[in-house]
Amino acid sequence: MPGYLAHQAATVLCAHGGQATPTATYPRVKLSGNAAVVLTTPYVVAGCAMPPPPPGTGPCVSGQWATGTVRVRVLGGLPLVVQGGQAVCVPTGTPLTVAAQQIRVRGT
Repeated sequence: MPGYLAHQAATVLCAHGGQATPTATYPRVKLSGNAAVVLTTPYVVAGCAMPPPPPGTGPCVSGQWATGTVRVRVLGGLPLVVQGGQAVCVPTGTPLTVAAQQIRVRGT
């Protein structure tokens, strides 16, 4: 999936406006001075507005990317998180979205 690569300072949101942050980064690759994030890194979500059961299934607690770069990989063959990649939040099943990131480096 082509798109701009995400880094640790990228704005990533759950579908309910919660801020998602990566639990780890790949510091050997820098994007606009910030460490890159590999696809296998889970995200922690804070501030999700989805109500807890019984009225809702939320709030979003964590998220995991399912699709990322195919051709661009870091040492060890790990793909990177890319804007437009697909991610799923737990326990709601809603997506994570890269809302703002660096706009110089694209990957496919």
